[in-house]
Amino acid sequence: MTENENGDLSQDTDETKASEEKAPEPTEIEQLQKSLDEANDKYVRLYADYENYKKIAARNKEELLKYANEEIMSDVLTVIDHLELALQHATGAETSSSLAEGVELTLKELKTVLEKHGLVNIEAMGKEFDPAVHHAMSQIESEEADENTVIKEFRKGYTLRDRVLRAALVGVAIKQSQPENSDSTGSQDQTTTTEEQ
Repeated sequence: MTENENGDLSQDTDETKASEEKAPEPTEIEQLQKSLDEANDKYVRLYADYENYKKIAARNKEELLKYANEEIMSDVLTVIDHLELALQHATGAETSSSLAEGVELTLKELKTVLEKHGLVNIEAMGKEFDPAVHHAMSQIESEEADENTVIKEFRKGYTLRDRVLRAALVGVAIKQSQPENSDSTGSQDQTTTTEEQ
């Protein structure tokens, strides 16, 4: 039995030596752990980048769909301008009232269709001048209107959803300037009076 036990002991010792030789050193384990951590970090970053890309792509797609009609809407605005001018001239001249009514109905229907797709008229008359939605064509002297207020609209402006498609062309009120002669003569009169005393 001792021989068997001795034989088993020698076999155990050989296995222990073999396993010690095969077992990686602590530095190898640390290197493998470090390499695993780096790979995991790269994976997490790549996954986060992919998720961000998906969100940006979805947002871009939504923007594209939201403003896909912008170019055609811009072209149709000229048609609206011409129909409105035709109506203005029809009221002044002696034309057939049925023709004027037909143009008016066509214009109304066209505006309804475009509004359904996000086209909105920019209100200008009586509003304070806003360079984001108004384009000043002239300054008009006025005592009745507040300064920097739109008092004339040369061409209507429109927005498509929340984006300005075409700015309104407007005239802006300014206060009437005082004649320069009255100021200078008044000051001369005062100077003369002081000298005489």
